[in-house]
Amino acid sequence: MTRILCTLIASLLACLATLASAQDDTATDLSEIQALLQQHREIIEKSSRTTIQPAIDALADSGLPAAREVLEKWQAREMWQNEETGLFYFVEEAGEDADGEDLLKLFDIATREELETVLEDDMDQLKPNSGIRALMGAALVRFQLKDPSPIVRSGALAAIERDAEESHLATLRAAMGEEENAAIQARMQRLERLLTIRFGETDEEKIEAIESFHGDLGVDVRATLNPLLATRIMAAEGEVPEDPALADELKAGSEELPYDEAYRILVSNDLAPPLINRNDQKAALIANIDNGKVAGIEVASLDTDTARDMAYDALVEAGTVNAAATESEIDDILANFSFYTVYTATSPQVALAAAAALQSIDTTVAVNQFLDLTLDALSLASIYFLAAIGLAITFGVMRVINMAHGEFIMMGAYTGYVVQQIVPDYTVSIAIAIPAAFVVTFAAGVAMERLVIRHLYHRPLETLLATFGISIALQQLAKNIFGTQARPLTSPDWLGGAMVINDVVSISYIRIAIFVLALIFLGVFLFIMNRTRVGLEVRAVTQNPRMAASMGINPDRINMLTFGLGSGIAGIAGVAIGLYAQVTSELGQAYIVQSFMTVVVGGVGNIWGTLLGATLIGFLQKFIEWFNPSNTLAAQTYMIIFIIIFIQFRPRGLIALKGRAAEA
Repeated sequence: MTRILCTLIASLLACLATLASAQDDTATDLSEIQALLQQHREIIEKSSRTTIQPAIDALADSGLPAAREVLEKWQAREMWQNEETGLFYFVEEAGEDADGEDLLKLFDIATREELETVLEDDMDQLKPNSGIRALMGAALVRFQLKDPSPIVRSGALAAIERDAEESHLATLRAAMGEEENAAIQARMQRLERLLTIRFGETDEEKIEAIESFHGDLGVDVRATLNPLLATRIMAAEGEVPEDPALADELKAGSEELPYDEAYRILVSNDLAPPLINRNDQKAALIANIDNGKVAGIEVASLDTDTARDMAYDALVEAGTVNAAATESEIDDILANFSFYTVYTATSPQVALAAAAALQSIDTTVAVNQFLDLTLDALSLASIYFLAAIGLAITFGVMRVINMAHGEFIMMGAYTGYVVQQIVPDYTVSIAIAIPAAFVVTFAAGVAMERLVIRHLYHRPLETLLATFGISIALQQLAKNIFGTQARPLTSPDWLGGAMVINDVVSISYIRIAIFVLALIFLGVFLFIMNRTRVGLEVRAVTQNPRMAASMGINPDRINMLTFGLGSGIAGIAGVAIGLYAQVTSELGQAYIVQSFMTVVVGGVGNIWGTLLGATLIGFLQKFIEWFNPSNTLAAQTYMIIFIIIFIQFRPRGLIALKGRAAEA
């Protein structure tokens, strides 16, 4: 019986041990994370930015499943500590008890299991300040870089880019080997090289990372390299000493080192006495007058700067006053010293590598700036070509100086605005506005030619005055109809933004569209002029109107169609220009001068001359503006002067026509 009882007791004890073991197994994670926090309990309770790092690192390096959430909750001030036991919990508000005391639900920090409800007064909320939260954010990056979501990993990289720390370098290198997303992997590699430049352990790896960025246009690269070239101005008596950190030699009195700055450096390094102005010197001499003398020199003889300098030097030798130098002595003192700069931010080898990389980047930037300027010039040339092509037709065929040509551009822009008020879809409205602008301005041009221009052929002065008057009238009519306020001609969404090639080169999609439109019109115009009967008749009238008339061509009809065609093309140009410029009654005036210059420079009546002239004017204006970016009016003035000089040598333009255009 006793033996059976002992057996039962032993079995019961074994069961209890097994149960306890199982309970220990379920609580292992909890005990580990809680034990880790308890191990650093003292510094957690103090919550000092200067001492908290070991606790944060211990959590981040622990590998425990709950570590990330603990850091996140702690950072969000959602972790509390029991005042009596010192244990840490996640909490949620649980209302109030019967006495009106606030209650909190406690949750296990490892399993998120709800434990109990306690009084808020029994708990302390952990309230890390902004500095501690920043440290936690840096630690959380380790978890975020390995998060399954690419969005989270990209966000972690963005956080490192904004505020990188030395600890991020090792974390980033560890995460790179596990990254499968090609775009994120490339971003990690670039960021790793940037961090290596800042936090690398050896000069060799820093230099290797720097050399990998030769010619790179990224702003982040320049932001990383520029601080490495920080220098300090040094002074040495005699020649510049040999110094591996030597960056450059300076000359006192140069733009980089003015005389007063050079002397201040000498004084700050106890290499020269401080300066004393004449008033302070005089006050010191007066204070040391003894029996009509200063340092044994009669006061009456101290009537020159040289004498006063000698008296002051005597006081210095006697120890009566402190040593000082006058402004007249600066040059003599500075002549005995050499000035130079030394690198202070890093080793000379790394600084020289950074300087070489920045030089290569500057070269690449210059090349890309030239490319960007070229794209801008081509864009401007396409606008001038569209604006001038109609003028080239009328001027070349009819010899009519149409000062109202700019107003046809304005009419086309307003036509596009009216169409958009009727058709709200911007893509459809632009597609409708282009032919509508052509029809409206073609009709206006034909009406103007029939009513005014035809009566003034071969009378250029009267034609100029008449078209100038029509220009003013059309502007006033536009003001009466649309008002003086600028009207929007909105481009479709697919024309919004810009095509960014790199950090330097970009071009807006609207300008690309205008460039394409100019090429299309060039092709259409060439087709009309070379492949159609109308084009053949226009060319015939242009070259020899009398012979064309004898062959059965009606020059009067051709003049009418030509003027209408030129006006219609100006209307289409107005739609294109209105997409990025302010649509006002004065819109055309901004382009009329350039249009005339384009026609004159290119060659009257020649499409290729107009194209070449627009290109020359566009490039000339952009490059002049690049040399003088702060004064656009001056740039236009220089351009006009250049055109005047050009015409003196090429009065018929770059490509001159034969026939009537050449005879005029």
